[in-house]
Amino acid sequence: MTQLFHIEKLDRSELMRLAIWMVDNLPPQLTIGITGTLGSGKTTFTQCVAEAAKIDPGAVTSPTFTLLQSHVGSINLHHMDAYRIKDEDEFLELGVEELFEQQAWTLIEWADRVESVMPSDTLWLQIDLTDNPDCREFTFSSTRLDIGPAFEKLRTTDPT
Repeated sequence: MTQLFHIEKLDRSELMRLAIWMVDNLPPQLTIGITGTLGSGKTTFTQCVAEAAKIDPGAVTSPTFTLLQSHVGSINLHHMDAYRIKDEDEFLELGVEELFEQQAWTLIEWADRVESVMPSDTLWLQIDLTDNPDCREFTFSSTRLDIGPAFEKLRTTDPT
């Protein structure tokens, strides 16, 4: 797995600019595995992606109890949460493999809990807390070759 992009301190307005850049520059079929501690901003990231895709961010809530939410905007967006999933078999029983094949973005919070059944070309996002409570550290990594050039361009233009 290759680290594609790393941001040490990202605040909410910078996160929104990053989400807009992602929606504008990444392919329409993408699985994003989001990891981080409780309160790190996994749902906030998804709300920013939704807003960038012309989806009401207020309609995007943590899917901890519903497990899956789907939204339509400039991209189709599936938002899942693996926090309450007991194992990979239960996760697969939700029909996620079908979601992975759609022309849509599938964002999965707590994806590290089901890492062994995630697509091999998943874009991984690790969100970490920083010493500033208004900022987060973001690290993107993947084995997916076709998104590498976009992230290389991001590295040189830095939308934040």
